[in-house]
Amino acid sequence: MSTERTDAGASALPRVRSRHVVYAQGYDPRGLAEYYRLFRGEYRKFCALYGLTGKVGKIVNPDDRFTTHWTLDTQGEDAAGAPWRVDTTYEFLRWEDIIREDFARPAWWKTLHALGSLFNSLANGVYARVFAAHWRFGLFTLYPFVILLTNTLAAALVGGLAGGLLALVAPSVVAWLIGLAVFAAAFVVIVRKTEPLSYMFYMFDDIVSTHQFAYGQRPDWEKRFETFAGYLIEEVRASDADEFVVVGHSSGSFVAVEVVARAFARDPEFARGKHLALVTIGANLPIIGFNPSADAFRARLAALAVTADLDWVDYQSRKDVMNFYPFEPIAGHGLKPGRNPAVVPVRFRDIIAPESYPRFRWRFFRVHFQFLMANERTGSAYDYFMICCGPFRLGDRARKPAAVVAQTGHPRP
Repeated sequence: MSTERTDAGASALPRVRSRHVVYAQGYDPRGLAEYYRLFRGEYRKFCALYGLTGKVGKIVNPDDRFTTHWTLDTQGEDAAGAPWRVDTTYEFLRWEDIIREDFARPAWWKTLHALGSLFNSLANGVYARVFAAHWRFGLFTLYPFVILLTNTLAAALVGGLAGGLLALVAPSVVAWLIGLAVFAAAFVVIVRKTEPLSYMFYMFDDIVSTHQFAYGQRPDWEKRFETFAGYLIEEVRASDADEFVVVGHSSGSFVAVEVVARAFARDPEFARGKHLALVTIGANLPIIGFNPSADAFRARLAALAVTADLDWVDYQSRKDVMNFYPFEPIAGHGLKPGRNPAVVPVRFRDIIAPESYPRFRWRFFRVHFQFLMANERTGSAYDYFMICCGPFRLGDRARKPAAVVAQTGHPRP
């Protein structure tokens, strides 16, 4: 269901003074250091855009947990000139150690298993469902295989030329063997030179690992997600925050779904009266849910759809080829719709400065990460840092966007 409504005349919305955010990163080996650097820099831009006073605390790393957190103190004024202040605890769920172990696998292993995942997904209908749901995402997932084919053809051309020239002066068998050796060497050199730009092996790792998880072959992921679910139950129970928000970006969207659903399965009452929210941004839930073997994941989606003590919002954008748009996370998986989620479209044209947009729109990874970055224009109901540090709850921001913008006091310039 879409929530693009214009109820600017809504009564004054309740304010948040304290918030606890739990962030589940996607499949990215860079982990904490890169995300803290990104968060801190974008938070400063956010404060400058809205004329806010903000302070980011230092990283706190508990010795006995797979989490890290830091605090934020954000202060500003609303449309009426009344001051507001929100204290935020931002918690980062850590599983980059597992991801880095995946990235340490040999290149030949990644390639062979990625090809195996491709053929399996073609055979069992996953790719057909992906293309039917969002053809641009389907093309994006085929991209690394196109890069592999291109690299192979380029290396074959070099090897063929070398073998052909040698055949003029050497026996054909010798020329063929040397041409084969040149092909292999050229392939290695081409892959190494292009990988920093193509991200072929990065995407192979992602494809293989999510395929393994969908087929129940990642006990290390299962164990870590259960640990995160335990943390969530403990923290929500103990929290006195006005709002508790779990965020999942990109493939972190299915991590967030897993964690929240597992927590409710273990204790259906843990969030009673706690204003627990789940926000998925730039999500690609079907990379797990469309697999025929992913019954457990689809069951978790179905459970969250009818969970009364959860406010789930799914933000998605047509411009982002790495998320599914338009896509309804419940009905799109063939499940019975419930109260969750609210699906909210995001127009990046409303967020990015007009002079920046022509270049921005063609930088696909940059577009995908805009969900986590500061806006360049005021007046949009979607603003990641307002979700984390602003005075309004996520549910109101999603369902009453005009009222939120009006009461924030920063109309679109």
